Amino acid sequence: MTGQRAYLDHNASAPLLAQARAAMLDALDSANPSSVHGEGRAARRLIERARGQVAALVGGRAEGVVFSSGATEAASMLLSPDWGEGRTPLRFSRLYVGAADHPCMLKGGRFDAERVTVLPVGGDGLLNLAALTAALAGHDDAEGRPLVATHAANNETGVVQPWPEIAGIVSAAGGVFVLDAVQAAGRLPLDMEADGVDFTILSSHKIGGPKGIGAVVARSDRTMPRPLIAGGGQERGFRGGTENVPAIAGFGAAAEAAVSRLASMERVATLRARFEAALLALAPDAVIHGRSAPRLPNTLFFTIPGIKAETAQIAFDLAGVALSAGSACSSGKVGPSHVLRAMGVERGEGALRISIGPETGEAELQRFERSLRLVVAKRQAPSENLWDEAPKVERRG
Repeated sequence: MTGQRAYLDHNASAPLLAQARAAMLDALDSANPSSVHGEGRAARRLIERARGQVAALVGGRAEGVVFSSGATEAASMLLSPDWGEGRTPLRFSRLYVGAADHPCMLKGGRFDAERVTVLPVGGDGLLNLAALTAALAGHDDAEGRPLVATHAANNETGVVQPWPEIAGIVSAAGGVFVLDAVQAAGRLPLDMEADGVDFTILSSHKIGGPKGIGAVVARSDRTMPRPLIAGGGQERGFRGGTENVPAIAGFGAAAEAAVSRLASMERVATLRARFEAALLALAPDAVIHGRSAPRLPNTLFFTIPGIKAETAQIAFDLAGVALSAGSACSSGKVGPSHVLRAMGVERGEGALRISIGPETGEAELQRFERSLRLVVAKRQAPSENLWDEAPKVERRG
């Protein structure tokens, strides 16, 4: 064992790309982009360049990009009953979300709880389209229009939703469709114009950009929610506050790189299959969640019967493997996965998630196999501490 670690948690946060780091450093001394002098105009050019780069990632328009502090703020901005269509007020009376969606969607944004309908998913993690169609058919248009928000791909299982089909169902019902593409961006081709997606939510640090920056991409800015953060008119009045120019520049660079790296996802999928094969070779009774549905090429979510996920995560960490027990979006809290509950999974062991990227290679796979062998062997001796014999590695940072 060497002192190197294997980072297998890209769905939580992808490693910062060199292009993004360079763009951020170049923008650190930028002026206020709202200033009209030359320095301000230079900062504005950095933002507008990034706006185009982010739009290109999802097949959107640069004019439709509104930068935010991240995907959670973007969701809170869009999930609102109060919108405008030009100068005319527009009311959404009900929000429809999927039961396996990210917590920032399930909490309903600015909708009252009784105005949020949670739609079921099947045992494969796919949204029940019949339930969606029936719910929209029963929607009372007299109270306001329907707003539907779902993810493109699940952050835990990697299950990919048929979002173009969902968009068609929503459009036929006169609704507006919000797509959380946080996990799909950079891993799957996205074209919101061709797919009929009205609004897309993005997060920079999931594609190798900096943390603390995200975006809403609108197919048409004629229909927009009332601002979540009102201020000095930045972002065309949709999001007040002086823009974080270095983070935006880094986001733009990461988005441009993500487009070019899409071709590498075939290799990532092949490597994911090897992780899966190694898992099943050492633990043939392992359950792979969402296996029967289309999945992201980089994600593997599994349960090993008889081993608590949280305990195994500690053992993997001590052995130099960074993976997660479900989502990393709950401030370190450990508990049952709402995604698995929505899928009807009742296992008490929990599940572990491996999520890889183009940087992942043979060394990471080998370290995972060695660590997994230890974890599975310890299953035969439950009275011992799982991490007592875990190889110790150098820790940094």
